[in-house]
Amino acid sequence: MRNDSHIINGLSIDVEDYFHVSNFTEQFPLERWDSLELRVENNTRRLLELFERHSARATFFVLGWVAEKCPGLVKKIAEKGHEIACHSNLHRLVYDLTDKEFKEDLITAKKILEDQSGKAVAGFRAPSYSITRRNLHALDILLECGFTYDSSIFPVHHHRYGIPDFERFPTQVVTVKGGRINEYPISTLRIGRNNIPVGGGAYARIFPLWFLMAAYKRINKVENKPFIFYLHPWEIDPAQPRVPCSRLTRIRHYTNISTMERRLEKILSGFNFVPLIELPVVGTTTL
Repeated sequence: MRNDSHIINGLSIDVEDYFHVSNFTEQFPLERWDSLELRVENNTRRLLELFERHSARATFFVLGWVAEKCPGLVKKIAEKGHEIACHSNLHRLVYDLTDKEFKEDLITAKKILEDQSGKAVAGFRAPSYSITRRNLHALDILLECGFTYDSSIFPVHHHRYGIPDFERFPTQVVTVKGGRINEYPISTLRIGRNNIPVGGGAYARIFPLWFLMAAYKRINKVENKPFIFYLHPWEIDPAQPRVPCSRLTRIRHYTNISTMERRLEKILSGFNFVPLIELPVVGTTTL
C-alpha cells in the first residue's frame, strides 16, 4: 500500500557498471574497461521493467562511456518516460580534475547523451558525490556547460564526499560567481544534530527496511518534504563478479545485493516517484 502522503519523491539511477565504482579504481583502471563483461545494460533494463510495473518515473544519470558502449540504452530509457541526465563521461572524481579536464569531460558526455536521447540534458551528478566544500566552483562550470541543476551534494560526513551542514532539501544555490543553479541533495534523516544517510545506495542495503520506510514517511509526513532516492544498476545484480577488496569495501559493495530488488519493490510500492527535475525547489542557499 502506498504512503498516503501527497508528497511526490525523487527517484534516480546512476547508470554505471560494477567496475566503474570509485572503490574499485585500483582493480579496474580505465585501460581495462573494454576487456570486461558489460552487465549494466541488462540490469538497467530490469530496472525499467520494475519501474513500469510500479508506475514510477526516474532520472537516469548516465555515464557517457556507458552510452557509447550500449547503443540504444539511452533512447530506451527516454522512450519509457524517464529523464536522461549526466553522470560524467569517465567516472572520475571531480575534485581530482583540473577545471579544464572537468569541462571537457562534461561537454563530451553531454553531447553523447543529447545526441542519443534527442533531448537537452539539464542535470548532473558527480561520481561519488565529488562536489564538496573544496571545489564548489564546479557548480559554475556546470552552468557554463548548459546544466540547470545538480545532484552531487550529500549533507553527511564521509571520507570521500559530503557537506554536512548543507540544506537537506531541493534548493536554488547562488554559486561562487553569483550564478544560480538548482541543487537536489541526497536525502538524510535528521536525528538530533546529525544527518543520517537514508537516500539509497549502500545505505538502503545496510539499514533495516523498517527503518528506511519509517525515515521516508517521516520526511514526507512530518517535514512535509520529498525525499530523493538513488540506486546503481549493479545493486540488483547478485551474480556480478566478486572483486578482491578490503573488508570495508566488501561491506559497502556487496551487503544485501541479493535482496535489494525485493527491498526496492517495497519502496516503490509505498511511495510515489518522479524524475528529479519535476520536484519543487524552495528557498535559496548562498555558498
